Amino acid sequence: MSYLTFLFMQGLLLGFVVVASNPSPYFAALGLVVVSGMGCGLMMLYGGTFLSLILFLIYLGGMLVVFAYSSALASEPYPETWGSPRVAINSLVYIVGVAGGACFVISGWFGGPGLGGGQAFELSVLRGDLAGVALMYSSGGGLLVVAAWVLLLTLFVVLEVVRGSNRGALRAV
Repeated sequence: MSYLTFLFMQGLLLGFVVVASNPSPYFAALGLVVVSGMGCGLMMLYGGTFLSLILFLIYLGGMLVVFAYSSALASEPYPETWGSPRVAINSLVYIVGVAGGACFVISGWFGGPGLGGGQAFELSVLRGDLAGVALMYSSGGGLLVVAAWVLLLTLFVVLEVVRGSNRGALRAV
């Protein structure tokens, strides 16, 4: 399990570097998908299987909308790829920064991987993430409706901002 945790953490850091170093929305959106997948994989390893699945589906749905808007606004005929010099130098600087920060932090760390949420109580009937989802729907139903309404309002605001002075989202920038 520690190998899988290490793999997911490395993928998470690599996805962060791809998002931070890429000016093109096409490749940055791909990096965000990698980050969401690796983060949900880490959450799954530590006991949050149901919440990681729901978060992954919601996050990918949001990323689909963001990717559609960003690719409609920034229609570049030749986007910068990972092989272009500016992106490669930015990626190298970020990777060196992450490695330096890891060396600084890990010098005083003597702990182990610890226990996840699903491993802490072996004889429990309910998992922690399922009980939290049930509590969210029973006690927080009103807040859930308000959150859905705010997300719908945000969608309309983003549509209005993207539209601009033209009468369509697809326009040359």
